[in-house]
Amino acid sequence: MNIHPLIIFGLIIFLGSCSVSKRTTKNIDNSFREAPAFKQGFAGFMVYDPEEKKILYNHNGRKYFTPASNTKLFSLYTGLKILGDSVPALKYTIKNDSLFFTGTGDPSLLNPNLPDSQVIPFLNERNETLVMVPPVYTEKHQGPGWAWDDFNSYYSAERTPFPIYGNLVEFTFKSSEEKPEISPTIFSDSIVISETKRSRVRREIRSNTFLIQNSKREINFSQNVPFHYSTEMAAALLSDTLKKPVFIKKSSEMKFTEKLYSIPVDSMYKRMMETSDNFIAEQILLMGAQQISDTLKSDIAIKHMKETFLKNLTDEPYWVDGSGLSRYNLFTPRTMISLLLKIKEEVPEDRLLSLLATGGQSGTLRNFYKAEEPYIFAKTGTLRHNHSLSGYLLTKKGKLLVFSFMNSNYTVPTSELKDAMEQILLQIRDNY
Repeated sequence: MNIHPLIIFGLIIFLGSCSVSKRTTKNIDNSFREAPAFKQGFAGFMVYDPEEKKILYNHNGRKYFTPASNTKLFSLYTGLKILGDSVPALKYTIKNDSLFFTGTGDPSLLNPNLPDSQVIPFLNERNETLVMVPPVYTEKHQGPGWAWDDFNSYYSAERTPFPIYGNLVEFTFKSSEEKPEISPTIFSDSIVISETKRSRVRREIRSNTFLIQNSKREINFSQNVPFHYSTEMAAALLSDTLKKPVFIKKSSEMKFTEKLYSIPVDSMYKRMMETSDNFIAEQILLMGAQQISDTLKSDIAIKHMKETFLKNLTDEPYWVDGSGLSRYNLFTPRTMISLLLKIKEEVPEDRLLSLLATGGQSGTLRNFYKAEEPYIFAKTGTLRHNHSLSGYLLTKKGKLLVFSFMNSNYTVPTSELKDAMEQILLQIRDNY
């Protein structure tokens, strides 16, 4: 009888670290006990060999931690299970001389960090009158447990039913000029000169008024600021791009018979996982929710995943958003291992590793875990006093291990913590 590896994993979670040599185990134990980086914080670390179906090392693996952007591994799995091969862009139907369309939460439309969407060519070619119909959407623009004062930061772009331009305004400052270049240009009329001695742009919290200091900068730089979303703003931006009017019709009775797809899902996943793109992660949950319910609501996708594909996780995940910006999220290292095993079983290895940041080479790991042969393929996660790293570790013997390293409530610089983590990960790489 074949037994699912996750069931086997569940049966041995209490066995500890018997599978790593006593010497290596002792060295790692000493690191957790004596390294200054781990002295005052709280650390959890688990390594699992999926080939041998056994835990190699376990330190606080059943304890809960704030995962930060490790949460994006849950968003990735949601997309893999619900979205298919291509990103759903629009639902639409044609009545008389009008094309009625509604958003799906697709983050790719005019997003400079993703491939060109099919939406603009499609709408450009239509001769019908374009009518935007807002979908069922009851979410707040920011997620539960987000820091409210981060609204001006690029990493807190609003989650919305019809994203456009990544829901960001780009301000490009040149040292020789007082005023910045602005994209999309429609926001050029939203600038207010401020007397505040501030070199960077600050948006007013409840409007699209952007405050800047009218003076020459000493260096060239760009700043991306989230704009405040509304259906009217989305229609205006789309109309400005298409150079033809886009009307709005609010209707709960509209039935959409057709669907348009925009980009391959892997281009979206790769951007999210390599650079830790919060905006994409949030939109994946919204898209997933609409695929199964016709309503863009993150809780719908989370509940569906927990009741179906994630119902046999080792510990219940306290999961509230897509990006990990929320401090309400709580996961254990062994739950992260369970999730990573599920992903590994369902995604070919070459594809899977290509989506993740690679130590010393790409994304958020470009400057960390450097080696002649890359050995860390993982997702980082950092909030103040919290840092996690979960993914796959390639040993010198060619084994691909699954690991989760989670840290909360530390007070040392994160760079110091990463150095201590690296020493432990190297011992696993070199001795197994």
